[in-house]
Amino acid sequence: MLKQIKSYFVEHDTMKIPEIHIKRIYEAAETKDGFRVLVDRLWPRGIKKENAHIDEWAKDIAPSTEIRVAYGHIPERWEKFKKEYTDELRQNENISHYLDKWEEHKVITLLYAAKDEKHAHVLVLQKYLEKCYKER
Repeated sequence: MLKQIKSYFVEHDTMKIPEIHIKRIYEAAETKDGFRVLVDRLWPRGIKKENAHIDEWAKDIAPSTEIRVAYGHIPERWEKFKKEYTDELRQNENISHYLDKWEEHKVITLLYAAKDEKHAHVLVLQKYLEKCYKER
């Protein structure tokens, strides 16, 4: 209930914390999406760049090819993938750049192409970014 009534962003001291949403790139763009960021390493099939309605493509914070291929979207490998991807995010020097850059936005929507919405890397990324914003 609290999440439903909170404002677009939470102020923590002088720091603004964006609300981070996730959405499949194949869903229609909406005004409420705010700043739209594609977070897949590969461009999604069937989407023309001019029709993607993205503000940024942050492929450098997507899972590495090595762990993405090893995971292969096989649900039984999800727990191992989550750990490995979180470890990659902790070591990724680009994270602080994006945190700084995106904090000016009230809403950020992370876009992804995976069909399995329960086992998509974007869930790990969303949780990690929210944690990073709260710890700043």
